[in-house]
Amino acid sequence: MTDLSSSSFFSDFGLLLYLEELNKEELKKFKLLLKNEAMEPGDCLIPWAEVKKAKREDLANLMKKHYSGERAWDVALKIFGKMNLKDLCERAKAEINWAAQTMGPDNTREGEAQDDQETVLGDGTEYRIQIQEKFCIMRNRKCLLGEPKDFRHEIAEEGRELLEQLFDVDVKTGEQPQTVVLQGAAGVGKTTLVRKALLDWAQGNLYHQKFTYIFYLNAREINQLRERSFVQMISKDWPSTEGPIERIMSQPNSLLFIIDSFDELNFAFEEPELALCEDWTQVHPVSFLMSSLLRKVMLPESSLLVTTRLTACKKLKPLLKSQHSVELLGMSEDAREEYIYQFFEDKKLALQVLDLLRNNEMLFSMCKVPLVCWVICTCLEQQMEKGGDIRLTCKTTTALFTCYISSLFTQVDGSCPNLPNQTQLKRLCHLAVKGVWTMTHVFYRENLRKHGLTKSDVSVFLDMNILQKDIEYENCYEFTHLHIQEFFAAMFYMLKDSWGVTDRSSQSFEDLKLLVESNSHRNPHLMQMKCFLFGLLNEDRVKQLEETFNCKMSLEIKWKILQWMKILGKSEYFSSQLECLELFHCLYETQDEAFISQAMRYLQKVVINIYGKIHLLVSSFCLKHCQGLQTIKLSVVFEKMLNLSPPAETWDVGCITHCWQDLCSVLHTNEHLRELDLCHSNLDELAMKTFYQELRHPNCKLQKLLLRFLSFPDGCQNISSSLTHNQNLMHLDLKGSDVGDSGVKSLCEALKHPDCKLQNLSLESCNLTTLCCLNISKALVRSQSLVFLNLSTNNLLDDGVELLCEALRHPKCHLERLSLESCGLTVAGCQDLSLALTSNKRLTHLCLADNNLGDDGLKLMSDALKHPQCILQSLVLRRCHFTSLSGEHLSSSLLHNKSLTHLDLGSNWLQDDGVKLLCDVFRHPSCNLQDLELMGCVLTSACCQDLASAILNNSNLRSLDLGNNDLQDEGVKILHEALRHPNCNIQRLGLEYCGLTSLCCQDLSSTLSSNQRLIKINLTQNTLGCEGITKLCEGLMSPECKLQVLGLCKEAFDAEAQKLLEAVRVSNPHLVIKQDCNDHNEEDGSWWRCF
Repeated sequence: MTDLSSSSFFSDFGLLLYLEELNKEELKKFKLLLKNEAMEPGDCLIPWAEVKKAKREDLANLMKKHYSGERAWDVALKIFGKMNLKDLCERAKAEINWAAQTMGPDNTREGEAQDDQETVLGDGTEYRIQIQEKFCIMRNRKCLLGEPKDFRHEIAEEGRELLEQLFDVDVKTGEQPQTVVLQGAAGVGKTTLVRKALLDWAQGNLYHQKFTYIFYLNAREINQLRERSFVQMISKDWPSTEGPIERIMSQPNSLLFIIDSFDELNFAFEEPELALCEDWTQVHPVSFLMSSLLRKVMLPESSLLVTTRLTACKKLKPLLKSQHSVELLGMSEDAREEYIYQFFEDKKLALQVLDLLRNNEMLFSMCKVPLVCWVICTCLEQQMEKGGDIRLTCKTTTALFTCYISSLFTQVDGSCPNLPNQTQLKRLCHLAVKGVWTMTHVFYRENLRKHGLTKSDVSVFLDMNILQKDIEYENCYEFTHLHIQEFFAAMFYMLKDSWGVTDRSSQSFEDLKLLVESNSHRNPHLMQMKCFLFGLLNEDRVKQLEETFNCKMSLEIKWKILQWMKILGKSEYFSSQLECLELFHCLYETQDEAFISQAMRYLQKVVINIYGKIHLLVSSFCLKHCQGLQTIKLSVVFEKMLNLSPPAETWDVGCITHCWQDLCSVLHTNEHLRELDLCHSNLDELAMKTFYQELRHPNCKLQKLLLRFLSFPDGCQNISSSLTHNQNLMHLDLKGSDVGDSGVKSLCEALKHPDCKLQNLSLESCNLTTLCCLNISKALVRSQSLVFLNLSTNNLLDDGVELLCEALRHPKCHLERLSLESCGLTVAGCQDLSLALTSNKRLTHLCLADNNLGDDGLKLMSDALKHPQCILQSLVLRRCHFTSLSGEHLSSSLLHNKSLTHLDLGSNWLQDDGVKLLCDVFRHPSCNLQDLELMGCVLTSACCQDLASAILNNSNLRSLDLGNNDLQDEGVKILHEALRHPNCNIQRLGLEYCGLTSLCCQDLSSTLSSNQRLIKINLTQNTLGCEGITKLCEGLMSPECKLQVLGLCKEAFDAEAQKLLEAVRVSNPHLVIKQDCNDHNEEDGSWWRCF
């Protein structure tokens, strides 16, 4: 039997709270069990007719009326038990027990002695009751957008768990977070969750050991306050019977302040920290108080729980000393599915709607927000009742929201309510667009007046559920959902003469330009408005809205957008996958194929990462209409693409297969397409089969194909077959794919075929062994076209190279470039290569990097270079484990060799002595070397005099890379004298990570202003400091400076130095300042890396 006083307490609030925990089906079951509940003496029979039609609040009142005392709770608990709602029972019993303990025994009477009353005065009970009463009423009154009676975002079990864990001790740090940020999209349930937390605390179910008191601060209420003390702000719900509120402020570590809807606060938060206030009793502007609380200047020991939309996280983060962030994702996929089944009583219709929404991931994702899920379901239900095609409605977000908004302006009987006139509509749209740009979503009367919206104007939009008035906070208005605001914001740009709504029409055009250029990384708050704007370029949408609003809309904006697309296309704006995919999303919204064709004709290159079905859908739709495209970089990584064959779900198979076929058809429908990069993709056999069919199409003009990091379950047979069918294909890169020795065998058969015209083949990191080298060797002799072969990072070993060298010595081998980096070669392999180089008449480029050749191997290679028949032009010997002893061998060979122009000796133990020997040769007029790379060769300033002499005396030397050597300022000073000499022809100089400081910057500056040939210098990873940058900028700003590329990490310097570098960039637009100077191009001698 429950305690009488606790029963009295819970009869007011608790029973209703628990009835609200029941969903629609559970409520029906509760009523049926209540109907059959056995009567006891004192009970009054509740008429079944009243029970049947009762809402939750009515049912609670009926039970209180017909059951005496605690009997209503006993009956409710009994029924909960029959329904197997154990969690509900346990929580209710716990609350009743807590109430019994905190309220005293059941014989407590108002007439008891004063000292008994004082024992409970100020223990927080009255405050908890006040909170329960207030927030229970708020919960019942909150009704948005004409929701269905049973619509409510039920907080799932994971939601309750989330609340319990928010302030748990961090396992890594061992500390309890003081500030927790609960972030999420609009309407996802942040406010519902924190109010649930407050109610649970008030009922004794949550945080009762962590926090003695919790205070709730809502942005809408705060915005309407001016000046007061912090203690006044939080006293609004404080009962006088609790005593002075000041007494609890002395223990701030037991206080939690909930700041709800930070994104709605109208404060700039720009106050310097020194100006903030610590004293919670002093009167200040509320903006100062909130800033002081968030920045932990006031009550630093207290805890904070802040809710915000994702778009305001950038603004919030700098205010917080430290934070634990949790993102609320909304309804799970299962919850959305369950909701749709509950909404549509006809299960067949529910399944149809579910399939359509799943096919449009954007719409299905929107359904995470309960209210938007209801909007979408309501709209589709109305369409079905009218006999409309819901497949068309579900195609785009704009189509669906156009239908929904149109329905708000048309009554069920077909008549129209009091329609807004053109002026009212323009003003509403202007309010919406201004709000989206400034991230303002709550409007006060002054905002409405500023936009010319009168009380009667507002009432028109309130009646139509476009706007809603906040029932809790006076003078607050908002659009019924953010997406509704974004839709009307997009309409602003479409309404005829909208540009004249304000005196700043030119600013409106500028905003439109910025909107087209925006992306989700920089401007996430603009993305849905941008999407709607493109969707409203569809003539059918425009016509529907014109009929709905009886207004005139203009499609003039279409041509403005095309103009900007042309400019952006030429500027390579869409070369990143982010911009490309977002553009495709927007263009897909238009469903206007002619417009898409016009917009896409300016793009020559696209980069697309397909992570989901919606990406595939929009990409395939847009690429079909892109006739000028030359290069596609594509990655397909999502689970469904791995299983296009039955028994996969039919809606997935049909949609994905069709989209993939459309995308692949671009290979033959686009006559300008020359390069396709299809890397890091999960594609099954059926998907690859579709791709190969298009690759073999007679109209496919593709010349370069990159299939890196893919799986070839057919052992490369299809790609090999494509090489003989497509005679345009000249470049194939299979780096990192599971080719293996068996796959190479198929490829070699194709290479030997006379119809194969492949010139470049990369098999880097393809898990090859010595076994495949015989097939490659035979193919090299038979192929008439192959000139570049990359076999790097394969375990070929010396035996494999021996087989390759047989082909290299053959007169019919046409190979010109060969990379054998990291193939397990030793001095034994050098013997075969040396012989091949002296007899081969075509091989001009050879890379042997990262092989353990040693000094003995270098001697063999040097001997080959001396041979008059050797025509090698580029030799890469980076990380080949040789020492200064090899300097003598190399210097002798360089003196005799007339063809070698590029030599890479990086990351070897040459030291100063080895370089001195080489410099003796470089000074010789017969040395033809142009590019020399000595990065990481353990050099010091001691070798710089010899290098300077070589620079002055060798007119051929164009590029010198000395990076990662300890040259220091002294070494640069020596080089400076040679670099500024008129005989110096150096164009590219590498001084990365050379231990340089500001002391050498005057010399560098002088070099930059006097050397007319130097176009590229790399100075990254040196501690130049602001002083050094200042000196350097003097030379960079000189009109004599011809530098085009400067290697520097701007972010590594302070604000003053960054400002100077920015000034240089502005004054010299031809100069590029970037951290990564290694472009890997032919001119820099990186041919072996830029296949």
